[in-house]
Amino acid sequence: MVFPKELQDGYQRFLNQNFKDQHLKYETLAHEGQSPKTMIIACCDSRVDPAAIFDAGPGDLFIVRNVANLVPPYSLDGTHHGTSAAIEFAVCGLKVDHIVVLGHAQCGGVKSALASDLENPSKDSFITRWMSLIAATKTDLLRHYKGDDIQRAMEEAVVRASLSNLMTFPIVRNAVEEGRLHLHGAHFGIADGKLAVL
Repeated sequence: MVFPKELQDGYQRFLNQNFKDQHLKYETLAHEGQSPKTMIIACCDSRVDPAAIFDAGPGDLFIVRNVANLVPPYSLDGTHHGTSAAIEFAVCGLKVDHIVVLGHAQCGGVKSALASDLENPSKDSFITRWMSLIAATKTDLLRHYKGDDIQRAMEEAVVRASLSNLMTFPIVRNAVEEGRLHLHGAHFGIADGKLAVL
């Protein structure tokens, strides 16, 4: 099987331009390790790249991406928790100063959540089971929302739900209460490039 040509070409451009221009920074990061001050929890949508949005270089941001930028509530239930593990590493290992939950316009995960029965997620779908994390958020929003743009309202509600779930992690809550960690929510508009801080 042949490695995708567009990735080969992109790597060559990176190697000949960015890596060449920043080779000393990469060398320092390799020897001294990373020490980003900010963690970004973002959607895995290909149109929403946190490093591009915040014009960040290598080593500047610690990023975890998943469908709909969700943070699950704290749980030690013995299952796999990739996002939770990344949060623990960022707060305890890297000692980041900020965590930003970055939502975005036209989020496919949010769209599917609005169209799905999150109270009874399909046992055959990873996505509906994952999105069931925001079942209560969806119910609450639909009960109270009177505006026209339910998609945007739900995207912002998901960011707020993730911020609330972050506070269920004892390590996060303690760091926030001690003033060592600050939580932020934001929403990125793909078409207009606008960033709304929530």
